[in-house]
Amino acid sequence: MKISVVIPCFNEINTISEILQKINKALNKYEFEVLVIDDCSTDGSVALLEKLKLNNKNVRVIFNSKNLGKGASLRKGFDEAKGEIICIQDADLEYDPNDLIPMIDLIIGGFADVVIGSRFRGNGPVRANLFINRVANFIITTLTNIFTNLSLTDIECCYKVFKKDDIQKINLKENRFGIEPELTIKLAKLNLRIFESGISYYGRTK
Repeated sequence: MKISVVIPCFNEINTISEILQKINKALNKYEFEVLVIDDCSTDGSVALLEKLKLNNKNVRVIFNSKNLGKGASLRKGFDEAKGEIICIQDADLEYDPNDLIPMIDLIIGGFADVVIGSRFRGNGPVRANLFINRVANFIITTLTNIFTNLSLTDIECCYKVFKKDDIQKINLKENRFGIEPELTIKLAKLNLRIFESGISYYGRTK
């Protein structure tokens, strides 16, 4: 099965090259592509991505003509993805692509349809972050669980892996960070097998 890693990128000139290297190293046992959606960056990311895509045969880049938001960029990436399995990856270095491997394998092995990463499941180092962020995440996760009757622990985690066939069955509308609960709730309504997988997290400062 081919894997598509979708990366929304906005002003990440300092990290986008390294995260692409990490993805290439981590996922080399799979057939995969990396699809970067640059959301009208203004820090030089556009010129860098133009160079990077020439030197990386697995990398495709889409450039938004104006800033549309994370949700809109992800939707565009989902539409353009060529893989049967889609992974979401941030352009910074907070998440380790090696943690995608057990998530992908759960789907390839036929155990899961959707796998959501969790920074609170105890699988690797997790940087202690701002308490207020943890509280906000807890509230959003709890509300999502109420609407879905699931028992998730970290709805705001970037890492989500799912089948393209399933994402094509739902209509996503959120343009910004509301895409996280919307994506989870609408996939849950399809009565899919949803798993969580513990990940590591190297959070940046505010």
